[in-house]
Amino acid sequence: MTATTPNTPTYFQQQQPTMSPAINPPSDSPSQSSPTPTTAPIVRKHTFPTPLLRLELRDLAHEGSSIFLTNIHGNEDLSSQVQNVLNLLYSSPKETPVSHRPGTRSVTFIIRAFDGVAYTTGLDLDSDHKEINISAEYIKNCARGGDKRHELLGVICHELVHCFQWNAEGTCPGGLIEGIADWVRLRAGLGAAHWKQEASGEWDGGYQKTGYFLEWLERRFGDGTVRRLNGCLRKGEYDGEKVFGECCEGEKVEELWKAYRKGLEKGKKGGDGEDGPANPIPTHPAKKE
Repeated sequence: MTATTPNTPTYFQQQQPTMSPAINPPSDSPSQSSPTPTTAPIVRKHTFPTPLLRLELRDLAHEGSSIFLTNIHGNEDLSSQVQNVLNLLYSSPKETPVSHRPGTRSVTFIIRAFDGVAYTTGLDLDSDHKEINISAEYIKNCARGGDKRHELLGVICHELVHCFQWNAEGTCPGGLIEGIADWVRLRAGLGAAHWKQEASGEWDGGYQKTGYFLEWLERRFGDGTVRRLNGCLRKGEYDGEKVFGECCEGEKVEELWKAYRKGLEKGKKGGDGEDGPANPIPTHPAKKE
């Protein structure tokens, strides 16, 4: 089922304090850029029920509002990203084992001026109603170069993950939460042009760093690995050893991170081995002729 809305509906809600960590603007440093080879688009196996989708433009005269309306094709694009998220994080209700999803009933996209890029909140009275706030200032600034539509769809995809993922009842580390969101964005063919694979620091540094690591786990342990990780975060307090042990054949995440780092280093030196990909994971979808 696909929700339908008027051309430019307006839904006014009070901003709530409970939110996902905001996305930070990408670095403009040349060292942050990465190749942009092509990748096949996600194959959607199922059509999930789509929650009610709303759009609110706080300032129609803002340049960011105009850019958003020009590049995002309303319900078609928003509902397509909902399907991307649900297909990557959940199996069909008809499949076994049963894949339980959060009861998100509506998502309101709010375009308004604020510092940063985007963040997602749940209403205090009913957390099944989500609000995705996207900065009109960021939309205006990101329009100065690059693929505006690709970037906006990527931000939308990332934030929609926060509307549907599990978080170990609020105890899951933020780095894993954000990493899953960027993994979905990556798998949907919407990775940002400035993303790059790197393995400095800890595995749960979040965002694309963790997203690429999760993609490596998906390839190493098979399709559905990240889906299982998300499912393990449905109930109870977060236990990293248990979660990764169940989803990664008993291996510890710290050891997997070391193997991932070793593979990246080997790839940079021109080597090729089973511990990591020799080529960067693509970040842009294939262009249609």
